[in-house]
Amino acid sequence: MVDVQECAEAESMALSHEVEQFLYNEADLLDSWRLPEWLELFVPTGVYLIPATDKPGGDPAKDLFLVQDDRFLLEQRINSLMRRAAHAEYPHSRTRRLITNVRVTPDEDGRLKVAANFAVFRMRSGTMDTYVGYYNHVVDRNELGEFRFHVRKSILDLDALRPHGKVSIIL
Repeated sequence: MVDVQECAEAESMALSHEVEQFLYNEADLLDSWRLPEWLELFVPTGVYLIPATDKPGGDPAKDLFLVQDDRFLLEQRINSLMRRAAHAEYPHSRTRRLITNVRVTPDEDGRLKVAANFAVFRMRSGTMDTYVGYYNHVVDRNELGEFRFHVRKSILDLDALRPHGKVSIIL
């Protein structure tokens, strides 16, 4: 006889593994500066958010965010970053992302809430900056069964952005 709890746990583990692979693939796209491909990981109404360091739980409708991009603004950001005129990122920084402690929770809309910890190392001009924080994403599957972001939220644990005071890469 098949144990229902064992089946549910196996399904949960399989889903967690799939989401982890999605996040690892996303990290590879970003570290490889394949930003146009990365943009395809968003639904048309998707948003990319980075709250201010002094208000990590802020509401994008009321509070100042470091990044608060809808799909149009995200396309503009990517187009800018891919041009030579983007002095903050030309030549492109080298980055390396570590993603850990991935947790997946289905919500009432059939979407998935994905939480994970991250460390992004940015190397440029002989300097290394480290961005540490956690993700709070909302994803679901498209008609092909592939995960897509509705909300991609990067929350920094830093109390300030040093030394440059801005985020010029995708976290």
